[in-house]
Amino acid sequence: MERHGGGKRRRFSAEYKAEAVRLVGASGKRVVAIARELGLGETALRRWVQQAEIDAGGGSKRGVDDQRTGRTGAVAARESASADGARNPKKRVRDARVLPD
Repeated sequence: MERHGGGKRRRFSAEYKAEAVRLVGASGKRVVAIARELGLGETALRRWVQQAEIDAGGGSKRGVDDQRTGRTGAVAARESASADGARNPKKRVRDARVLPD
């Protein structure tokens, strides 16, 4: 499998991450658009945004709004578990114990 970026993991300063997060909030653009503009991975930027919201007292990881859909993490997890359960009844039973209604 080919690695992009020369094979070295990039590290970003706290200031750079904070500025990227600020751009997401101030621009009104989707995370994926900002990530492309900055040459970042969408997942990395999304995690920075989630962590900034947690650090600011915006809730737990499960309660952070999904930038693409506006659903909270808990709602998205339940919906995902429901979809998985439709394909796998054993998984549905296991997930029902983990995720409250």
